[in-house]
Amino acid sequence: MKRRKGRRRWIAGAAVAVLLTAAVVVTAIAFPSVAATTCPGCYGLVRLQPGVYAEPGLPPDRRRHVSEVVEQANQRVRDYFGGRKSAPDLLVCLSDDCYRRIGGGRERGIAVLNRSVMLSPRGVDPVIASHEMTHVELHARLNGADVPQWFDEGLAVVVSDDPRYLAPTGDRCLADSRQPLPVTLDEWLRAASADPQMYAKAACQVSRWAGTNGGKEAVRTLVERLSAGQAFPDLRIPA
Repeated sequence: MKRRKGRRRWIAGAAVAVLLTAAVVVTAIAFPSVAATTCPGCYGLVRLQPGVYAEPGLPPDRRRHVSEVVEQANQRVRDYFGGRKSAPDLLVCLSDDCYRRIGGGRERGIAVLNRSVMLSPRGVDPVIASHEMTHVELHARLNGADVPQWFDEGLAVVVSDDPRYLAPTGDRCLADSRQPLPVTLDEWLRAASADPQMYAKAACQVSRWAGTNGGKEAVRTLVERLSAGQAFPDLRIPA
């Protein structure tokens, strides 16, 4: 009887191990970006510094460039939020082959599961890096609360100080945003693919609201209230 129980336990354990292995394999095939952020070394990346991984064999000047970009991007996020509550791992690719291998597409960069950031060869600069870091920082501060996707994206543009979508001084709006903006991620992706100015419109709405309500401090207070359960307010500025 003991032998039979022992054998059943062994079979059950083996079955669980097989299922877990299969789950890992499926994740790696179907969602390589998730797997890569979980195990950068499994995708050929090496650690440059704590939390920063890149493809091996980079010459000293390119390694130095990556480190400078990461520090500048971190500084932008720290300055805006008054500190950091997130510490995302960064996977940095300086070749298209590397970025495809870790599951990247045509984007310059992307935040993965609001936990890690992947940068493509076209995204290794402080603007793109801080944009994606802002997504992670915002969600770390929200503690599970939801915000409209336009606010998530617009705030990332503002924090990163993206000159493609913000004027350098004064009223920084490059595109008016008095119409309702996409709320869900699916709506945002459709709208942004159809309208190149969607990021500028979202940034305009965030920038104008912050400018008339106390700037960075107003945004921090709003995020604190949202994390405490307050409903997302209407931020549109009346015409």
